[in-house]
Amino acid sequence: MLRVISVIKFLSRNWIKIAILSSICIYLFTGSIINFKKETAYNINLPMGFPDPIIPEDNQLTQERVALGKMLFYDKMLSQDKTISCGSCHAPNNSFSDNKDFSFGVNNTTGERNAMPLINLAWSNSFLWDGGVPTLEMQVMNPLTNPKEMNISISEAVKRLNENKTYVKLFKKAYGSKPDANTLFKAIASFERTLVSGNSKFDQYYYKKDAMAYNNSEIRGYYLFMGSRAHCSSCHSGVNLTNNTFQNKGLYEDYPDQGRYKITYLENDKGKFKVPTLRNIALTGPYMHDGSIKTLEEVVRHYNNGGKNHPNKSSHVHFPEEPPFNDEEIKDLVNFLHTLTDMEFVNNPAFKPDTSAKN
Repeated sequence: MLRVISVIKFLSRNWIKIAILSSICIYLFTGSIINFKKETAYNINLPMGFPDPIIPEDNQLTQERVALGKMLFYDKMLSQDKTISCGSCHAPNNSFSDNKDFSFGVNNTTGERNAMPLINLAWSNSFLWDGGVPTLEMQVMNPLTNPKEMNISISEAVKRLNENKTYVKLFKKAYGSKPDANTLFKAIASFERTLVSGNSKFDQYYYKKDAMAYNNSEIRGYYLFMGSRAHCSSCHSGVNLTNNTFQNKGLYEDYPDQGRYKITYLENDKGKFKVPTLRNIALTGPYMHDGSIKTLEEVVRHYNNGGKNHPNKSSHVHFPEEPPFNDEEIKDLVNFLHTLTDMEFVNNPAFKPDTSAKN
């Protein structure tokens, strides 16, 4: 009892000193946390002309999260039969898309839509061809659980991760917890947000004002692309060369895949699909949601011919005031599209699988 009284007397006499000491400790402790976050933060190197990326408050980028997400992106353990990974259908050399009409999932099952390129996703406000997923974290779940893709339940994926000591340590380091569905989605999304492409000949010409970046054909193609005859820049605008809208491109009179309609059930959304980025477009063929157009020249000729009749066809898929492009103009347009290729992005070792990564 006497000891308790003595402690109380000590605290009452020295409360100011104790308060000051406590404040110093709190300052030092929180300061060390702040410094730790600064040391491990992952800062996207923004290309010229790009606005700040959209990063969720609850999933800020850190070196640990990005490294973990990259490891998961290329790990075949996250598919049912451990034969494919996210990187199997989204390869760096193809600007993180596939060179097939439809990608192959587990057991050689065939997917239903062409694999979209995974670039500059931090500036996108919806995902997949039909825009049915509003966040990148939620998008991660789609290929994992899709029976025609990786076909694994989230519970099984999390179970496998928790049975792996390396992953348990990495998740603890990145998110302060063992692997779960939430952190699995967040980690892969973190890596995907770092896939930033913005150093093509187009960027040199348009943003860095290098007039010598383009040859004569590419310049002519650029002005055709931006002009009123082609209407290209009406949908393919902004730093990512997409306005993120959904358009019916006149591919079919009767669409086997109704696109956005499957999400909204609105008649005027039938046959509409998301306008894709044109960055690295020369690397991402075949084209359209179903891979039905094989080359860039065929894409230009499709639009040049006005597409097929459909009540929802975009008003931009026609040339009402000017004659169609001739062969030379089509060549110029294709040459311009090739200037959107960013080989620095494609060859960036930070985006490619580590030779030591697990398969």
